[in-house]
Amino acid sequence: MLDIKYIAENKELIEDGLRKKGYADINVSELISLHLSINKLKTSSQALAEEKNKLSNSIKSATPDERPAIIAKSRELGEELKKQQDELAAEQAKFDNIMLRMPNMPSPESPVGKDDSENVVRRKVGEPTKFDFEPKDHVELMELNDWSEMERIAKVSGSRTYAIKNDLAKLELAVHMLVLDKLAANGFTIINVPSISKEKPLYGQGYLPFSRDEIYYMPEDDIYLSGTAELILNSLRADEILSENELPILYAGFSPCFRREAGAAGKDTRGLTRVHQFMKTEQFVICKNDIAESEKWHQKLLAISEEVLQDLELPYQVLEVCTGDMGAPKYRQYDLEAWVPTQHCYRETHSCSNITEWQARRTNLRYRDNADGKVRYVHTLNNTGVATPRILVPFLENHQQADGTVRIPEKLRPYMGGKEFIGKNAK
Repeated sequence: MLDIKYIAENKELIEDGLRKKGYADINVSELISLHLSINKLKTSSQALAEEKNKLSNSIKSATPDERPAIIAKSRELGEELKKQQDELAAEQAKFDNIMLRMPNMPSPESPVGKDDSENVVRRKVGEPTKFDFEPKDHVELMELNDWSEMERIAKVSGSRTYAIKNDLAKLELAVHMLVLDKLAANGFTIINVPSISKEKPLYGQGYLPFSRDEIYYMPEDDIYLSGTAELILNSLRADEILSENELPILYAGFSPCFRREAGAAGKDTRGLTRVHQFMKTEQFVICKNDIAESEKWHQKLLAISEEVLQDLELPYQVLEVCTGDMGAPKYRQYDLEAWVPTQHCYRETHSCSNITEWQARRTNLRYRDNADGKVRYVHTLNNTGVATPRILVPFLENHQQADGTVRIPEKLRPYMGGKEFIGKNAK
């Protein structure tokens, strides 16, 4: 969330940011008015409580004749105090409801646009793969090489699920190990986290109240299934005051993830592209409250993901996401998209975001500044390390050979037992 003091002092700037991000329905004037009302009620109710306490303390020393009037006055004050406390609770609930829906303000560097059609391609790396044969899509390659049980698993687990086997199952794990080793070499702490969460962390991360329809919920246990390790890592240090010397904290979170994909109707859902359960290695950074520092880490996270795609020898493009497409928590966002030959387009593989202090205010995660001793909110950033099976779609299609085998890029071979090719016809 944002600082209400900053909102009140920069009303026009906030309203402009809301328009750019597609949240123009949020009433900033109402929010500021509620804030002033809450402060007034807090002051008034505190004064009433103090006066009532003084009266209560005076009863012992009062004469029998004085006591009835004091008791009556105390009762009157108590009734007024209860009325103001009820009003304060109602005003606070209205305020919290608006504040929890208040998105982060976009970076001045972010392109302004209404949706993904206005994202900006910053660069392309590598040329789209060309073949001297008719390429197969990833589903055909899986069927040819006995790498999946897509039809059978749909009978067991429903649509948008997957079961891969043999060398493709090994490949999925190999890609994660490649990325985890890369992140460890860059100073990240590898951490395996649960895929279940209480409700509060979902508000802290920013899933709620914005994306409830995307989240699996188990009401009997009052537990949610996580769509990314970021959700867990963002609340891992909630309510703590860190030392600046601890920063930055770098996590490489590994976990199964779950998403309902409720809004995916009409989009490509064939094969491994959009599934309900997947594996993900997530980059998560906690750094000091300095925009130059967090933007430096933003570029570092982006560079790591570009290295991953280069190690996998995939043609890709870097998009800077426009204000209307970046989502509520984001200050600035890049997406990486790899080329998918049979679809003749690029598909998202990574999403890299600077959240600034927006999440930290929701989780109350702070640090003490070495320079002045003041307590400040941290900045948080996140980026996909790699998500499977999504990355396997461009991987299989770009590295396929005429005989249906798939070439393993050089940097991935140590994780695949040195194999250069996989598939039924591989030698």
